[in-house]
Amino acid sequence: MTDLALKVGKAPRVRRGALTHGRGLAGLVLVGAVVLLGVLAPLIAPYAPQQQIPGANLLGASGAHLFGTDEVNRDVFSRVLYGVRIDLAICLVAVPCGALLGGLAGLVAGQAAPADVLAQRVFDVLLAFPPIILGIAIAAVTGPGVLPVVCVVVGAEVPLFGRLVRTAALEVRELPYVDAAETMGASRTWVLRKHVVPNILDAVIVQLALSASGAVFIDSAMNFIGIGVRPPTPSLGGVLAAAMGQLGANAFYAVGPLLVIVVLVLGFQLIAQALLAARRGGAR
Repeated sequence: MTDLALKVGKAPRVRRGALTHGRGLAGLVLVGAVVLLGVLAPLIAPYAPQQQIPGANLLGASGAHLFGTDEVNRDVFSRVLYGVRIDLAICLVAVPCGALLGGLAGLVAGQAAPADVLAQRVFDVLLAFPPIILGIAIAAVTGPGVLPVVCVVVGAEVPLFGRLVRTAALEVRELPYVDAAETMGASRTWVLRKHVVPNILDAVIVQLALSASGAVFIDSAMNFIGIGVRPPTPSLGGVLAAAMGQLGANAFYAVGPLLVIVVLVLGFQLIAQALLAARRGGAR
């Protein structure tokens, strides 16, 4: 019992150390750089995202326009910066919501057999639909916009976190000291708060990093095919979609949004790998 408690108590220090060197630090730098660009967009963007510049139709990359201009004379670099703000805001809302809903469902499923059966069936249904197909179905009802993107990301995360937390909760319930606490009269809520949640926290944090990576991809894909953020509001996927038809005139048009998407996905993946490696090392 003492050894297990010490492992849980040391977990936060293991996680912090994982992000101070190697893959963790590289991922943190990549994600941090993109986040900083998005936050500072109003200060560093040379133009407003929808500002049309006279005589600047599909210009190539230059000192005045780092990624060139688009087909309606707008600065691509400025649109990418503001697109980062919108896409990160969507992910910042959708991923925690999916984690919270899935985590609560997983905790309940891990404590009661009837709830477990119901939760498992709900998870199976959500996993049966590819995110893009689900997004098309939602957009057909609500119309394109932010709502379908948020709903799809939440729907994709709920079964992932639900199954993760359910499995971990079932494993923790089998530990001798948890069984002893229940035998001595500890309430189910007390056991969850004191033993189950601390033991699954590391796994949830790793999954958050993985889910952030997936959310960026889902968000960009939905915006790319036109069922996400509506033009002329900029988004990374939307700017990239517009660039596909203009590659011959300005190849750099597509470089900006594609580069940011790759950096974000790679950064979150590196963070997740570092956290997972630290967690496995801590388990030993």
